[in-house]
Amino acid sequence: MSAIAQPLSRRLFSEALGTGILVATVVGSGIMAEQLAGGNVAIALLGNTIPTGAILVVLITILGPVSGAHFNPAVSLVFAGRREMPWAEVAPYIVAQLLGGIAGTVVAHLMFELAPVVIGIKSRTGPSQWFAEAVATFALVLTILGGVRHARAAIPWLVGLVITAAYWFTASTSFANPAVTLARGFTATFAGIAIGDVPGFVVAQLIGAAVGALAAAILFPAVTASSPVRTAQQPAE
Repeated sequence: MSAIAQPLSRRLFSEALGTGILVATVVGSGIMAEQLAGGNVAIALLGNTIPTGAILVVLITILGPVSGAHFNPAVSLVFAGRREMPWAEVAPYIVAQLLGGIAGTVVAHLMFELAPVVIGIKSRTGPSQWFAEAVATFALVLTILGGVRHARAAIPWLVGLVITAAYWFTASTSFANPAVTLARGFTATFAGIAIGDVPGFVVAQLIGAAVGALAAAILFPAVTASSPVRTAQQPAE
């Protein structure tokens, strides 16, 4: 999921489109789930979770070769920090992700005959919520970097699965993405967040991403000729 040798314009379109489809899936499935769940929040959350994990597998598979399929400012910052993406491209990537995410909210609203943009009012704040977002983003970044090191072909599934799991084991239902968080600040539906609560989530996500990158550096150090990687079947000498 690092930067790919494609024209920057194509990569930015990929990031905007991918983030937009991701957000449209999150918001749209949330609306549909809430309409069909009959007031059962657990069923609604399940109906929101499965499409989100599924679309991540699809988007990363088809757009990964184009832009790296970050769809997430925290991920772009991590790859830049690892020198796997030029710092000069980070800002354009983030702008594309933010605009694409907001467009995704608009698309979801229009599909369900709602106003294109509605300011989010669903309160999601407090230390436990912020900690949950840090944990969710930590898990996401660690999963991505572990996949980059050991199972590149499996990254789409790894990301889809870790987000699916984090929807249920985190108190915040795992936004784990500043662009998605901002986009969800413009909906008052099931997946929304009060716009004033967005900054707290974003700060927590960036902290979680930084800690995840640090943990990955310890767990998955760079391979050198003098320190080969052993498989689980190769005992240490």
